[in-house]
Amino acid sequence: MRERASPSTMAPAAAPTGTQGLAPDLQAFIEHLAVERRLAERTLVLYTEALHRLQASAAADGVPLPAAQPHHVRGWAAQLRGSGLGPRSISLALAAWRGLYRHWGRQGRIAANPVEGLRAPKAGRPLPKALAVEQAVHLADHALQRARAPSSASVPADPLLALRDHAIVELLYGSGLRVAEILGLDVRAGAAARGWVDPADASAQVLGKGSKRRTVPVGPLALAALRAWLEVRPQLAAADEPALFVSRRGTRLSPGQLRLRLKTQSLQSGLATPVHPHMLRHSFASHLLQSSGDLRAVQELLGHASIGTTQVYTKLDHQHLARVYDAAHPRARRKG
Repeated sequence: MRERASPSTMAPAAAPTGTQGLAPDLQAFIEHLAVERRLAERTLVLYTEALHRLQASAAADGVPLPAAQPHHVRGWAAQLRGSGLGPRSISLALAAWRGLYRHWGRQGRIAANPVEGLRAPKAGRPLPKALAVEQAVHLADHALQRARAPSSASVPADPLLALRDHAIVELLYGSGLRVAEILGLDVRAGAAARGWVDPADASAQVLGKGSKRRTVPVGPLALAALRAWLEVRPQLAAADEPALFVSRRGTRLSPGQLRLRLKTQSLQSGLATPVHPHMLRHSFASHLLQSSGDLRAVQELLGHASIGTTQVYTKLDHQHLARVYDAAHPRARRKG
């Protein structure tokens, strides 16, 4: 797959809500991360929460943040552990604190970074949850059945949404997109578009983490589902709405709306476990690796910067093989 530079005309990300109450220099750091570093909105929200904690701890000890020393930061990190935060949350908080002091160091405000060298407690890395192949196919087939409900010239909203949901499921499972990537797709390509689908090339251009563009293939079933959705999309979408996937109100579908629709749809299909969008991305990667064994290709398709992030799917592949062995091999079954 080929990387493409982000269009220079793309509008910068807006600073997230939640910065109220932060000192002006902390708000300025969040704005720097949003506008210049273009961090994802969810990351900005988590960093903002971490800076709120840092500010509160420093105020409680009467320590100006630019004057903080390593022993101060160690104590504040210990307070995070004492408040019940897990290793991953502590690690993220320290990353936010470390980034703040590095930013101040580049500005010449501090001589040394008091967070440098401080590490969060190690946490075991949980395996991502993926559906079995049969379950993923069943979910997509269920979405297709709902989308084929009878319609008329004055088709009600639910069949329209069913066509939209079927296209979303096919894209999530068929192309392994993240939530932000699929919801960032626009109907038409353009310099201001975060992403789009090119039916002629059977591919999608998406904007991934770190504002990196990549091209992913789109299978024939997903393309067919998209064509069906595009035929009825004008009945829902606002006249000037560029988003490919819109809500009942005609505006770009939100992550919360997508998660709720997919959860409801998975339970209606008879699956025992509610499905979230990232589970379909995990399923895409796991099933592709099971079939191909090509870890590098899976890494590129997922848009992972590091092969280490992708290697977690080799463990899922091993679990799949172990289940097959336990179920099928005569020597795997113990006789009582």
